[in-house]
Amino acid sequence: MLSAAFHEGVVSATACSRFVYLGDDGNVFTARSMDWEKPIQTDLYVLPRGMERNGGVGPNSIRWTSKYGSLVAPVFDTFTSDGANEAGLTANVLWLEESQYPDSDASGPPGLAISAWAQYALDNFATVAEAVAAFEKKPFTLVTGKLPGAQFNATVHLSLSDSSGDSAIIEYLDGREVIHHGRQYQVLTNSPTYDRQLALASYWTQIGGTVMLPGTSRAADRFARASFYVKAIPPNGEPDQLLASVYGIIRNVSVPLGVSTKDQPEISSTRWRTVYDHKRRLYYFESALSPNTFWTDLGRIDFSKENGKVLKLELGPEQRNVFAGDATGSYREAEPFHLAGQPAR
Repeated sequence: MLSAAFHEGVVSATACSRFVYLGDDGNVFTARSMDWEKPIQTDLYVLPRGMERNGGVGPNSIRWTSKYGSLVAPVFDTFTSDGANEAGLTANVLWLEESQYPDSDASGPPGLAISAWAQYALDNFATVAEAVAAFEKKPFTLVTGKLPGAQFNATVHLSLSDSSGDSAIIEYLDGREVIHHGRQYQVLTNSPTYDRQLALASYWTQIGGTVMLPGTSRAADRFARASFYVKAIPPNGEPDQLLASVYGIIRNVSVPLGVSTKDQPEISSTRWRTVYDHKRRLYYFESALSPNTFWTDLGRIDFSKENGKVLKLELGPEQRNVFAGDATGSYREAEPFHLAGQPAR
């Protein structure tokens, strides 16, 4: 069950886009959009090292203590959907309708609620390679459940990237974990499954993006556009110019507010966007309903177990609170959100 991981709300469709820009001189950016049919509760949290976690699925839950501090964007104050840790690893959760998770078995590996999947990676690993090596050993059974106010289960896949530009896409298909690992896996959207997304991208590569690109909000079309543009923008330049190019892509593959389709859960309005500058350790956030983009400087945060505190930046209903520029000093001490039924710190 995932009831401990969610509270009341109404959700019926979600979609997202994510890509990793690989530049020269160590410039790596990870960008994503959060697309959701209804307004979605999101605030930003700073989480220090040394937090005790559990998988949130009952007695047979995996348990761990966070090795790395992180900055995360949970949805519903319970589900880590996006974030970066102090070592430079980022995690992004996106919708995948075709997902099928393994059956829970009390005699098998301990359970991990899907709401804690990204947080588990951010808490435990500094690089994509470390995370992939651990996940391949099947340390947990991923457990899904009903979304709040809905009659269907959460079906998502996970993307990871790090400061070296390494990347991984992790899906569960027919109950089996499928991992695509390598720097070449820069772009991810929603349906179809990732192997088919790669095949579609190959088709559009042959046509050439300067000749024609698909322009709809469908996941496959967003994938094609992001795949072309992430390789078309300059490989080097002044950091803020590169940031502008990266934001140009994530906005290009965003869905206008008010656009969604009930028969295609891969199409929903973009509610917010994030960009993580791995080299400068800056986490940018942009709301669809706010006029400003702001950032948090992870280099200025004390993530230590001894002195670090849980901090929160309240973004308000529909992320309408207005911040501009460096918002690192605007965080306030707070209680941790109850990720997957974890005990309070």
